[in-house]
Amino acid sequence: MHEGISVVLKAEQLGSVFGFPITNSLIMAWVVMALLIGLAFFFGRSLALVPGKLQAGVEWAFEGVLAYMTEVLGSEALAHRFFPLVVSVFLFIAFINELEFFPGIGSIGIMHGSEFLPILRAPTTDLNFTLALALIAFFVIEITGIATLGFFKYAKKYVNLTSPIGFVVGLIELISNLGRLISFSFRLFGNIFAGEVLVLVATFFLPYILPAPLMGFEMFIGLVQALVFSMLILFFVKLAIMDPHEAH
Repeated sequence: MHEGISVVLKAEQLGSVFGFPITNSLIMAWVVMALLIGLAFFFGRSLALVPGKLQAGVEWAFEGVLAYMTEVLGSEALAHRFFPLVVSVFLFIAFINELEFFPGIGSIGIMHGSEFLPILRAPTTDLNFTLALALIAFFVIEITGIATLGFFKYAKKYVNLTSPIGFVVGLIELISNLGRLISFSFRLFGNIFAGEVLVLVATFFLPYILPAPLMGFEMFIGLVQALVFSMLILFFVKLAIMDPHEAH
């Protein structure tokens, strides 16, 4: 049994399948995916022409999100195209962050020698997971820009040889664009991991006073971070489809 505070930055490996490591953060990601698929399946089966309160509330929320995306992107067709991605990313991250402080997450596990390995760990506290989400968002944004504007027109945003100032501006845009990978992944990872450590420290020093309100606050922060991540995808897609001159 360990005494004091133990903070593990890397997700713990519980096993492997054909040489592929199975970590506790990966298992929880599968659990959340199964939960979301199950909720979508049962909600879809209960849809009615005359909606009840729950269905009406969900439809109202989705219609509001779709209207906002249409306003941002300036195209209803594009809003419908990216609505599944933006909403799925939000729900996926939000569910993970909200379940992070549920009983059993991080506290139920197995003993590997003298080391305790939790079976479930919030994937957003694993930099590999947030980096994977960042890569998905990055490639979606870049492919959308190329598909909308064409390769050469899109490349003019970053390679501008018409003037020295244009070249410098394009170079800055390129560095800023590549920096999105760091921005996407480290913002989400840093906020959620720091919150988890804060709750752990509070539990160690003031176990009967601080943990509950801090958990409530961190669950709110988890929703905010899910919203920020999904909204950044939307805004960067908007920037990607803008004309190079308009973007500058």
